[in-house]
Amino acid sequence: MSAAFDADALARLLVDARAHRAKLDALPLGARPSDADDAYAAQDATLRALNADIGGWKVGAKTHDGPIQGAPLPADGMHKTGARLSMLAFGKAGLELEVAFRIGRRFEPNSGPYSDEDVVAAIESVHAVIEVVASRFAAWPDVEKPWQLADLQNHGALIVGEGVPYDAAFPFVSPAMAFTFDGASLFDGVPANPAGDPRRLLAWTVNHSVARGLAVERGTVLTAGSYTGIAFPDVPGTAIGAIEGLPAVELHFA
Repeated sequence: MSAAFDADALARLLVDARAHRAKLDALPLGARPSDADDAYAAQDATLRALNADIGGWKVGAKTHDGPIQGAPLPADGMHKTGARLSMLAFGKAGLELEVAFRIGRRFEPNSGPYSDEDVVAAIESVHAVIEVVASRFAAWPDVEKPWQLADLQNHGALIVGEGVPYDAAFPFVSPAMAFTFDGASLFDGVPANPAGDPRRLLAWTVNHSVARGLAVERGTVLTAGSYTGIAFPDVPGTAIGAIEGLPAVELHFA
């Protein structure tokens, strides 16, 4: 972590912005994260300031073999399918359709490292999820990348569909899917996760978490990147994500 960076100061600003549904225009010098280490320290400080349990992780990569980044998700921002959320709670909010994995065992803090096989063997179920993407920064998405990472990687909420048991034969690279908002399609083209097979992100997430001293509890949901890009509905309505082979997930934006 940068010597001059105050993670707690940034966390206080982010938590206050969340509480008051406000947007930050700038950051004071000592609270500007300059790299991923700063951002992860700010994530930890934010969880402490929120007194939040971790309900999940969001993780992603921009290319099939590129670097991976992630953020822990506060448990109170995790919702079951059919949730009704206020658009006003997020300001400008985007929606993404993703595949997520629920972990069926506990990984202890400061343990590991774990292999891909170790973590895939721990998958309890697979789910369609809708992520509400939202930022505490007024200029988003034109915001420094470490600032976005510090802000729990632009996380607003996660709506989790019912799960099915893990099946290695599921077409994780490009599953058939439809994503609609009040019946209108939210994306065109072939669904694709920029990270490729999202299972490649899972061991990184577990190892990253336990190396930070954070347990991965049984039941933790790991959501692993959008297949549809991001859509920005500007009126209330209902989003439905239907991924072939998984139960549909539904969000009511009021």
